[in-house]
Amino acid sequence: MYKIMTPGPTQVSENVRMARSRICTNPDLDVEFVEFYKKTCELISSLLYTKNETLILDGEGILGLEAACATLTEPGDKVLVLDNGIYGKGFADFVSLYGGIPIVYHDDYENTLDVSKLEEFLAENHDFKYATVVHCDTPSGVKNDISQICPLLKKYNILTLVDSVSAMFGEEVRVDDYQIDILCGGSQKAVSAPPGLTFVVVSDDAKKAFHNRKTPVASFYANLNIFDGYYESKWFPYTMPISDIYGLAQALENIKADKDMIKRHEKIGNATRKALVDAGLKLHLKSGFCNTVTVFDVPDNATADQILEGMKSGGIMLAGSFDFLAGKVIRIGHMGANCNVEDMRETLALLGKVLNNLGVPLKGNLEELFLENI
Repeated sequence: MYKIMTPGPTQVSENVRMARSRICTNPDLDVEFVEFYKKTCELISSLLYTKNETLILDGEGILGLEAACATLTEPGDKVLVLDNGIYGKGFADFVSLYGGIPIVYHDDYENTLDVSKLEEFLAENHDFKYATVVHCDTPSGVKNDISQICPLLKKYNILTLVDSVSAMFGEEVRVDDYQIDILCGGSQKAVSAPPGLTFVVVSDDAKKAFHNRKTPVASFYANLNIFDGYYESKWFPYTMPISDIYGLAQALENIKADKDMIKRHEKIGNATRKALVDAGLKLHLKSGFCNTVTVFDVPDNATADQILEGMKSGGIMLAGSFDFLAGKVIRIGHMGANCNVEDMRETLALLGKVLNNLGVPLKGNLEELFLENI
């Protein structure tokens, strides 16, 4: 077994694993489970500082993103796709799939999205039904400032759809303050539950758009409208994955009890980046560093595969990337249960040994540099 220090899935705490082993009832018929589901949804909303309704869907994070696009998009709708990362650009595929017209706004892939330039663009171009933005684009680790971007979009009456699967609970997310209409999260990142669930937080403005459609949603499963009235009728649109939801609820209780979670992510994120730079490695990004993942360029004298295999030989799993970043970067996940000093210390100690064995010159000991900065 490996210690997984990847940017999702993450390690899962023992109490979450035990919660998943609870005796199952019939989630279609047991009213107590409907209450449990609703209570869990309300806990998510409270942790994200909103009164908006949350829905838990049976599928990993991609389902939430597709369902949001499917339920919002009608044929011919113009949708602004904010693109400064692989996942950001990927939203265009969902928009097109459901008949929308994606207008892709490109920005630098090595920097956080420039809000002032976006504002200049929107002053002349704002005829969009909604806009998509990725909070943390995990393949590169770039973080975008949704606290500025979403209010700017709403200024022009553009609905906001945010993918925060890889950022929330490692970075601050305040749904109401940021004016987010649809926020998508997932179980396997900083939440630190096993993969398999996504949750979607939906504003009243988004619900109005859902219900004012002129055409039916071109999906059943990827359709948020099918949850309308589930609580009043005590009837889910499909059988809920009860064990997964038991585990998710415990993971959320862990987050609720962890008052220093955001500060710890910031502290460990900063210390990790500083250690890598001080040792002579090159961070992939120039700005927009997310505190849930650190991404560095593969150094000379080594390949991504050699580094990843060397780490696995020592019992720790890191991640490469994909698309145009395949083979070019290494990603270290320090989110959720992964975000602690001991695991990061062990990870950087092994990474230093692997790089030394590959002949990569380092200016210092990665473990020691990390501890100096923590």
